Amino acid sequence: MQPLRYSINITLDGCCDHRAGGTDEELHRHAVQNLERADALLFGRVTYQMMETAFRGPAHAEAEPAWTEPFARTIDAAKKYVVSSTLERVDWNAELLRGELAGAVLELKRAAGRGLFTGGVTLPLALAELGLIDEYEFVVHPRIAGHGPTLFAGLPQYLDLRLVDRQEFGSGAVALRYEPRT
Repeated sequence: MQPLRYSINITLDGCCDHRAGGTDEELHRHAVQNLERADALLFGRVTYQMMETAFRGPAHAEAEPAWTEPFARTIDAAKKYVVSSTLERVDWNAELLRGELAGAVLELKRAAGRGLFTGGVTLPLALAELGLIDEYEFVVHPRIAGHGPTLFAGLPQYLDLRLVDRQEFGSGAVALRYEPRT
């Protein structure tokens, strides 16, 4: 069964608003490496639309620094599954994932491949509740936001995790990778 990996950028005080963290070329390279470990991306509606707006096609290249281009190309080309009860259709190399979430995600995980990758806030909460995430990565930025959404609010039970990797970046950000304890 292929793994489902989750990665999110957060501040020291736990804010996961994408506008609150910093980014640079080194962090973008790390994100590309994460995406390259997956055959497909699994997004909720909000994350899908945010990523599509930011990284779809050639319009991106005009608005962003050149060092964001490898990430934009990688995410643009990636197969995407979108979990949404409100969207009627998707494109951008995507398809809607309908039906019961656990069954639909388990079916994706059973397919041969290197893995699936997810991000965002709402969908990962549901996936964590179902025990479907195999790896959690928190890229902690050296900033205190003082506002914004936090992760896993409302999770009904503890998730005990085991640290499996740590990577420090020149910006002071640290990627902490965990697996669920069994």
